[in-house]
Amino acid sequence: MGHGFPGNIRGDAAFGGLGRIYPMLIHFPPIMIHAATVAAVSFGGIGADPVRTPDGHDPSSPLAAPSPRDARNLGVGRYISDTSGDDLAGKKTSWQSGRGERLTVIALTSVTCPLCKKFAPSLARLESSYAGKGVKFVYINVSGEDSADDMRRQIKDQGFKGLYLDDNDRSIVAMLGAKTTTEAFVVDAANTLVYRGAVSDQYGTNFTLDAPRVRFLENALDAALEGRRPVVGATSSPGCAIEPVGLRVDPARAGTITYARDVSRIMQNNCVECHRAGGVGPFALDSFEAVSRRANTIRAVTQGGTMPPWFAAPMHGKGGADSGSPWANDRSLSDAEKQAIVAWIDAGKPEGDRAELPVPRTFTDSEWRIGKPDAIYQLPEPIRIKADGFMAYQNVVVPTNLAEDRWVKAVQIVPTDPSVVHHVLVFALDEDAAKDPETRRRLGADESGGYWAAYVPGNDSMVFPAGFAKRLTARSSLLFQIHYTPNGTATQDQLRLGVVFTDEAPKHLVRTAAVADLQLEIPPGASSHRESASIRLPADAKILAFMPHMHVRGKAYRYEFEPVDGGGRRTVLDIPQYDFNWQLRYDLREPLDAPRGSTIHGTAWYDNSTANPANPDPTKTVRWGSQTYDEMMLGYVEYYLVDEDPTKPERLPAGGMRRRGGATGAGGQGGQAGGRMPSFDTLLTQFDRNKDGKIGREEVPPALHQRFDQLDRSKDGVLTKEDFSN
Repeated sequence: MGHGFPGNIRGDAAFGGLGRIYPMLIHFPPIMIHAATVAAVSFGGIGADPVRTPDGHDPSSPLAAPSPRDARNLGVGRYISDTSGDDLAGKKTSWQSGRGERLTVIALTSVTCPLCKKFAPSLARLESSYAGKGVKFVYINVSGEDSADDMRRQIKDQGFKGLYLDDNDRSIVAMLGAKTTTEAFVVDAANTLVYRGAVSDQYGTNFTLDAPRVRFLENALDAALEGRRPVVGATSSPGCAIEPVGLRVDPARAGTITYARDVSRIMQNNCVECHRAGGVGPFALDSFEAVSRRANTIRAVTQGGTMPPWFAAPMHGKGGADSGSPWANDRSLSDAEKQAIVAWIDAGKPEGDRAELPVPRTFTDSEWRIGKPDAIYQLPEPIRIKADGFMAYQNVVVPTNLAEDRWVKAVQIVPTDPSVVHHVLVFALDEDAAKDPETRRRLGADESGGYWAAYVPGNDSMVFPAGFAKRLTARSSLLFQIHYTPNGTATQDQLRLGVVFTDEAPKHLVRTAAVADLQLEIPPGASSHRESASIRLPADAKILAFMPHMHVRGKAYRYEFEPVDGGGRRTVLDIPQYDFNWQLRYDLREPLDAPRGSTIHGTAWYDNSTANPANPDPTKTVRWGSQTYDEMMLGYVEYYLVDEDPTKPERLPAGGMRRRGGATGAGGQGGQAGGRMPSFDTLLTQFDRNKDGKIGREEVPPALHQRFDQLDRSKDGVLTKEDFSN
C-alpha cells in the first residue's frame, strides 16, 4: 500500500470504502475462496505470543501449501487403469487416447477454481516445452459444473494442446484417488504412476510468488525421462476439494438438517453476496447443486477459520459475554453454523423440502450502488495485467479539477476487471503536494499518513450516514495505488472512483492515523520477530475502527489502548493470524472514548523463516518498503475529534499524533523504547538531491516544510548534522 506525509492528506479523512461502524451500511465480503486465507490457528488467545503450524494448515487439508508427502501412501508406483470421461462433443473417451510415447501428464483442472486458473499458464508452458520429448498432457476437468463453452474458452485462452475431458461422473477422479482440483499425475509408458502433486510451489491459497522456488512437476518429468525416480514423488496440491458423486443420504440423519431448511440460509447470510451470478466470487453458492458440489471445500475453509474472512480473536462487548461481539461488521460463523455444515455433509448432503427454501436475496444490477455519481475519476489509460507471477504496485495520479472544496457523502471504486484487483488505496493530495513529484514518489513508499478511500474485493463502496462526510479540496488530485494479482489470463484494468457530493457541512470529519514503525528491521530466518509502536491522541477523540496492514511476512497484530487517566493497557483488537490477502477493517459497534493524551499501542509479529510459504526470501533482512516483498508495520486507526468544527478543521501538531516505535526479536529481548527519530544519514539518503552532505529547504517537498523548519535549529534554511546533535 502507498505513502503519506504530514500535510499531504487534507483533513486526514478516510472512511476508506471498507465497511462502516453503522451495520445497515456495511458492504462486507463473505466467503470468497478466490482469495482464500490461512486457517486460523490461535496462539493462545489475547495476551499470548503468536505461533502457528509451518504452512497454517493441517497437512491433509486441501488448502495446505505445496510440500512433499509420503509417495507410497498416495499410490505412487501403482498401475493406472484405462478410464473414460466425456470429450467436448459428449463422447466417452479414454484418457489413454491422449497418452504420450514415454510419459503422460494427467492434469486436473477447473474453469472456476482460482488456483487452477493460476497454474494454467505453467501447464501450457510445460506442455509446449516437453512436446518433443515424448510427453503429452491430458486435461481432466473435475468441476462438475463447468459448461462445454466454458471449457472450450479455457482451452483457447490458455493454449492447451492435449486431450481435454470432462469427468462429470468422477470416474477418472476415483481411479486416480485425486483429492484437489490442481493435482497433476505423471504416468509412464507402462501405466505406472511415478509422480502426483503440485505443479510447483509458486501459488497457494494465501500467497503468490514471482517465480517458483521448487518446480515439482518439471523435476519429476526430467527424472522420469532419465530413468530415475523423482526425488519428490508426491506433494500436497492446494486447490478446491473434489466432491465424490453418488454419496448416499443417511435416512436416520437426513431429517435433522437439510440444505433447504438450514444450509441454504447459512450460505445466503454469509456467502452469496459475493458468490452469485455477477458477484466477485469465482463461483456461485446460491443453489443446492452448487453448494453440494463444493461441500468439502466449504467444510475445509469454514472449519479452519479461513472463510468467511474474519480474523479477530473472539472478544466481548462492554456488557460481557452476553453482549456479543463488539464489532459491527463481524462476519465470523458461529459454532452452531459450523457444526450444521459438517452435520449436513456427514448426513449425505440431503436437499430436503424445497418449500422450506428462503426467499432469494436480490442484488442491484447497477454498477453504482452509491447512486449516480456527481463526479467520476478514472485512470487515464488501461493498465495491462500479465497472466501470472507478481506485479509491482501501480501508482497513478488523477486530478479532480475541482474549483472549490467539496464534501463527499458517498464513494465507490469500480475496477473494469475486478478479478485481478487485490486492493486499492486512494490518497487525496492537496494542490501543492500534487504538483511536487518527490511527494508523489514518496506516497508510493509510505502509507503512515493515512488514506482517503480504499477497495477490497466485494467491499468497494461507502455511503456515509447523516452527520459524517469527507472533504475533497479545490484543485486536489487523487493518487491511486493499486495492487494487481494476475489470475492466469492476461487482461487489463482501468478502474474508476465515483463520488456523491453534498452541500451540507457534516457534524463530524473522520480522520485516519497510523501506528507505524518506519524503521522496522526483520532479521533473516526470524520466525516470530516482534515490532511495536504507539501514537498519542492530541485531542479528545472517538475511535471508530481499526485496520492493520503488513505484507506477506506479517503473522499477527494486536492493538492495545492505554487511557490517559491510568488503568494500564487493555487489548482492543487481537489478530492472531494476520492475512495479507484481506485488507479488513474492524468497525466498533460503539465508538471508543479516547481522551486527549491517551495512547494506542500496536504490536506486530513477522515470520521471515523458510516455514512461511509466502516468504519471497528468508535470507533477506527486511525493512520498510511499499512492495509486497518489503514489509510495513501499520495499524490504521479511524477517529473523529469530539470538539472539532469540520468547517474549520483543527490543525494537529506536525505529524498528527505523536508516534513512537520499537522492536524486539523472537526471543522477546528488549529493543528500543520510546521514539526513533530517523538519523541524519537516513534523511540525507532520502532528501540530499545534489549530494552536498546537507539538506536544503528546496530539496524537501512543500508538504514537509513545516517539519523542516522545526528541525532547522540554526534557522539558516539548511539541515546539517549539527541540527541533530544534542
